[in-house]
This record gives sequence, C-alpha cells and structure tokens, in this order.
Amino acid sequence: MLASITLENVSVSFPVYSASTRSLKNRLIQSATGGQIRADTVSQRISVVQALQDINITLEDGDRLGLIGHNGAGKTTLLRVLGGIYEPNSGRVEVQGSTVPLFDIALGMNQESTGYENIVLRGLFLGLSRKKIHAMMDEIAEFTELGDFLDLPIRTYSAGMQMRLAFAVSTSVVPDILLLDEGIGAGDASFLHKARERLERFTERVSIIVLSSHSEDLVRSMCSKSLLMEHGRVVFAGPTDEALERYRAMRGW
Repeated sequence: MLASITLENVSVSFPVYSASTRSLKNRLIQSATGGQIRADTVSQRISVVQALQDINITLEDGDRLGLIGHNGAGKTTLLRVLGGIYEPNSGRVEVQGSTVPLFDIALGMNQESTGYENIVLRGLFLGLSRKKIHAMMDEIAEFTELGDFLDLPIRTYSAGMQMRLAFAVSTSVVPDILLLDEGIGAGDASFLHKARERLERFTERVSIIVLSSHSEDLVRSMCSKSLLMEHGRVVFAGPTDEALERYRAMRGW
C-alpha cells in the first residue's frame, strides 16, 4: 500500500485552568502552541488554546510539503498531530505508512537509562522490533561517535550528545513518511556535516516528507508545495514559491 496522509477539518485545542485568560501562564502556552486563547463557553474560569483550526491536507506518494509561518503559527503542533503525538479534538486524521518524527527527537528516551538501553527504547518507540534494533546496534553506536559514553546514563550527556544518539536511531531505518523540523541539531560542526549527509541520503528514499522550516532556501529546494500558517490556521495552500511570496508580504518584506 502506498503512503498517504489525509486530514479533514482537524482542530486541536488545549484547556488552560486559570483564573484569568490574561495570565502569564496562558500567554506562555499560547506562544508555545501557536494558538489563540479564548474563554471556554462552559466556564469563564477555563480558557482554551486553539492550537489548530480546520486543517485539511491530502498527501500521496512522492509529495514534499513545506510548513511556513512565524514562531507559534502551529507548525510544530501540526507535525505532532501527523506523528500521532497529539489527538485532534475534532476532524479526521488518516496516515497510511510507517512514520518517523525528526522533531521532539528525545521522545521515547529515558534519562536514567544508558545510551545502549536508549537505543532500544527509542527504536521501540519508532515501532522497530527488538531483533531489528539489536541487528543495527553496532552501526548506530558507531555513527554516534559516543564510545564509552554509551555505557552511561544519558542524564550525564550534553544536549548535543543526546541529540546524536536520538538522531542515529531515528535515521537507521527509512520510513514511508518523514516529519522533519529544521531546528534539530546534532552537536559539533564535524558531526553536523556527517548528519546532514546521512539525512540527505535518508530523504531521497522517503515516500512523503513534511518539513517545518524558516529557511526559504531549504523549503524551496525540498518542497514543491507548502502551507502558510498563522495562529493555527492555514491561510494559503499551494506552490512553494507563492507561499513564500505571501509569507514575505505578511512580514512586510
């Protein structure tokens, strides 16, 4: 079966239990999720972050979709819906094919477990069997360049070391669908070059890619069509060049 993604009228909201809809807590949550805060109709003491509203997407084998918009526009929330991390409050989500999320990249990892143990945990989170994970263990370990640190709990790692480990596991098997946030990093410059080469080979073999990025060059080079998002809504869907032109106009460039 060919890979596909269908979203119909998908909306996501988060309740915020606060005495005031103007509280600092609400403003921080609004910024993090990209939504708008409104008073709940049931109780004025409960406000709601409308993170996504009425999103419609249809993607098929070979599609490369860019997500464009300011910080907090809803791009990451949409990636999390596609990755099965968030469930929509309304609408339909149908994803056919195996999916790897290259964002929130430390999901499925345990700070108290060793690097080797987290290779297994992250692999299981991605849907791999233990047999498959153990067969790839040496290759993953070598790619990380972490050496003896793999025997230590990852709470002793720097952020860059943890990113290396998660990235190596996530790119060890090619999925049908890749959900990618350009914000992922992988440590020092030499390793970052190595990671980019691996990612380029990886993306060439993926059926569908959804990329969230602020880089016009990256979106233009990877994606033939894009969604322009603002406050959890899609304000334009179409060719990437036109989406980028509208985004520049929106920002006053």
